[in-house]
Amino acid sequence: QVQLVESGGGLVQAGDSLRLSCAASGRTGGVLATAWFRQAPGNERDFVGLIKMVTDTTTYADSMKGRFTISRDHAKNAVYLQMDRLKPEDTAVYYCAARDTLNYYSDYSPDAYEYWGQGTQVTVSS
Repeated sequence: QVQLVESGGGLVQAGDSLRLSCAASGRTGGVLATAWFRQAPGNERDFVGLIKMVTDTTTYADSMKGRFTISRDHAKNAVYLQMDRLKPEDTAVYYCAARDTLNYYSDYSPDAYEYWGQGTQVTVSS
């Protein structure tokens, strides 16, 4: 089992930056990828980006490229989501998720991930 805890959300103004953290504990040695998703009210949970844990390779949704950056701290077992030039449409609950098995689902699908954090609210005012 892997436990994930997000932090760092809050209320910011358009154009500001925010860094979210995802702290992992438990059996983290087998994690293949850690992803960020977000969900706005009435919307589905959308893929933001991911980092592959073996290669540190990152992938982003097209709308986040150039504004969002995912990184990790190996020593702290943490993954970060740096969000710059935030827009009101970035308002959502942000979740980190981890997978330690290969399954039928794409890396971009929430169904691929076995472990989820509780989410952290990000609100961007105009």
